[in-house]
This record gives sequence, structure tokens and C-alpha cells, in this order.
Amino acid sequence: MNRNDRRMAVIVLSAVLVFFLSVPAAAFVLAASLEGTVGISMEQFAGDILDRAEREQATLVVFRLDTPGGLVSSMRGITTAILESKVPVVVWVSPSGARAASAGAFILQAAHVAAMAPGTNVGAAQPVMASGKDAPDTDMKKKITNDLAAQIRSLAQLKKRNADVAERMVTESLSITAEEALSLGVVDLVASDMESLLLGLRGREVTAGTRTLHLDPPSGPPVEVSMSLRERILQFISSPDIAYLLLTAGVLAIIFEVMSPGGFILGTAGAVMVLLGAFGLRMLPFNWAGIILLAAGVGVLVLDLLVGGIGVLSLFGLAALVTGGLILFRAPGGELLNVSMSFIAGMSIALGLFFFAALYLILRSLKRKTSSGREGMIGMEAEVMEDLAPVGLVKCRGEIWRARSGDGAPLAKGRTGKVAAVQGMTLVIEEDGGKILPAGGSSEKTAG
Repeated sequence: MNRNDRRMAVIVLSAVLVFFLSVPAAAFVLAASLEGTVGISMEQFAGDILDRAEREQATLVVFRLDTPGGLVSSMRGITTAILESKVPVVVWVSPSGARAASAGAFILQAAHVAAMAPGTNVGAAQPVMASGKDAPDTDMKKKITNDLAAQIRSLAQLKKRNADVAERMVTESLSITAEEALSLGVVDLVASDMESLLLGLRGREVTAGTRTLHLDPPSGPPVEVSMSLRERILQFISSPDIAYLLLTAGVLAIIFEVMSPGGFILGTAGAVMVLLGAFGLRMLPFNWAGIILLAAGVGVLVLDLLVGGIGVLSLFGLAALVTGGLILFRAPGGELLNVSMSFIAGMSIALGLFFFAALYLILRSLKRKTSSGREGMIGMEAEVMEDLAPVGLVKCRGEIWRARSGDGAPLAKGRTGKVAAVQGMTLVIEEDGGKILPAGGSSEKTAG
């Protein structure tokens, strides 16, 4: 190949390379579900989706939202990620029956396009103190409310929506349906399914980053993205109900292992549950007073079993468990985040029934005659194997024992008596009612 041929080959290859680089990538839409409590795991998942959309140059991101609310800090993280996204983001409250309550209302207002499905609702974003009274001072609660009201108003104004109605969701805990939200200008459209949603987006103008874009999502189903196994586990154990269950059951298992060591099954299982519960606490804002009450409640329940009480301690233990569950999670941002009352009630009833049943069995066993160990030998028949004069050997319960006569009177070999006491390794044998039973188990009494 001469020089001219080589030059021509380089030109052709360069042209081919430029052509392929200039061909735009196939347009696609990323879709993902944001379900459950707004927390750290949801924040991380939403951030990962937006990073992937920018990295792979997606046309659009659609978040299906269904949440009762959650952490203000995580809500702020998600709204910030949406506002800074260079890829347009649609937040769609879906399916029918879903809600965007509390923190979810802020996420909806942060979207480039806010959409809802028929039969959904949005609002009720007034701050509710976790742990009962997280901000007991009235002025503090006003500060929190005013701060959140200003934030949702700012988001609505930025996206050119009805800021007054959005603000009332915080100040008045207003909650409205999808149709009301559309008529009031709180959302941009109502769509019953993904196909109608994408059709309704076409031609809309949005600003993503520094660019003004006209939406033209491709037809066909979007690329669905789900949480990884790790993210689903984090979402599961960071639920307040599950964290409460893991901590309570873990502490209980460890205490039972300490009380009756052996096998280490309970101890190992308890340690794993406590570690998982502690990780859940790490994902949630918790109250140390709730942790202490939780541990104290379990400890008092077990103590009642050990001392054989009459159940009063168990009542105090259950009260501590209930109180600990109510104040376990504290969220100074004013968000609603608590262990559900139904879960606390169900768990307390189950534990109460278990401990009262165990206490009843313990008390009943104390009234029974001992049937095992040395104490269980008292009253049993013993056959004299070697004359008791007054010390010799007897056969009791299939075993040969050293024995002595209880009153010092000799007992001949082959006769039987009853064990009156156990002194060390020696049995004390006495006649039955002043008489010695004949060998062979006859009930006829003879003189000693």
C-alpha cells in the first residue's frame, strides 16, 4: 500500500468514526417506584436513579410515588437531587389509592412535571412531632411549620404552580384529590397509566439544569429500575415497626440465653437481631430514652419470671415496652415517624400472654411434688440389700444407695421401707406407719 492509499484509508476511517459518534443514542425513559417511608434508603435509591439517568443520557425519569411521609432530612435530599438533575424528572403519584402525604407532597412539588393518577391524594404535610412531643415549645413548632411552609411555597413558585394551596398543605394540613389538585394548579396533569402519562408529557416545556427542553418521550414501555436486594433489605429494616421488633426480640433472646446457656442458638440469633435493629436505628433518628425503656421493659418481664412474682412486674414491663415504642424514634425536623400503635398493641399483647402463661406454669410447678433429683426420691420405696444395723445398702429407683435406719432400729435384708430424707449420698429409710412392708410389695402389714 502506497502513501496515497494509506492517506485515503485514514480519511475513510475518520469519516466513519465521526458518523458513529454523531448518531444520537436511542432515546429511553427510566422508571422507578418510590414506596414506603421517606428515609435514607429511599434517598440513596432516588439519587442512584438520577445519576444513572444522567450517565446513560436518558430522555426522562419517572418516579412512581406512594408514601405516608418520613424524614425531613431525606425529603430535602431527594428534592435537591431532583432540582439539580440535568434529566427532566416526572413524579407521578400512582397507582390509584396511592398518596403523596407529608414529605411526599414536597417531592411532588419539586418535580419538573407533577402528575397524579385518579383516586390518589396529596397533602397533609403539617409537621407532626415524632415521639409524641418532639417540640413541646409552641414557638419552636411555629418555626418548624414556617420553615416547611416556605420550602413548599418556594418549590411551587419555582415550578409555576399554585403556591398558596401548596402552603396550606403545611399550615392547615390540607389534603386534596388528584382532580382537585389539577383544577387548583397544584399538579400539571392526571394520568391513569404510563402510556397516557407519556402522551400527556409530549410538547411540554421544562427547565432541567441550565437547559430548556421540550419533552418528547419515546413510545413504548420505559426501562424499569428496581431496588437491589441490599437496598430492599435496608428499606425493610429501617421501617420503625421492624426496627422495634428486632430490638425487642433480640434483647429477649439474649436474656434467655444468659439465663439458660447452652447451644448459643438464642444468643446468636438475639445478637444478629440486635445488630440489624441497631442498623435500622442508624437509618432513623432515635431517642435513647426509648432504647432504655425497651431494654428495661424486657428485663422486668424476665425478672418477674425469675422471682416468681404475681404479675405486677410484668405489667410494669409491658408499660415500659409500650412507652419505649412510642418515644423510640425522635425526628427534630417535625416529621411523622413512629412505630404504629397497632403494631405496639399487638406485640405487647403477644408478649403479655406469653409471660403471664409462663408465670402461671412456674407458679403451678412450685405447688407440685418434686419428681426428679434427690428431692424426688423422698417417699419412694427402697429394698434393703444389706442389713441396716443401722447402716447398710438399699436399692432405690434401680440404683444401689448407702442408707441408714431412720429410728436406729435394724432392718433386715429383703425388707422394704420408704425414703424419709436424703443426707448427702445417704438415704434415711423409715418404716411405713411404724411397720415394715414385706418384700414383694404385699400390702399386708406385719410387726417390725
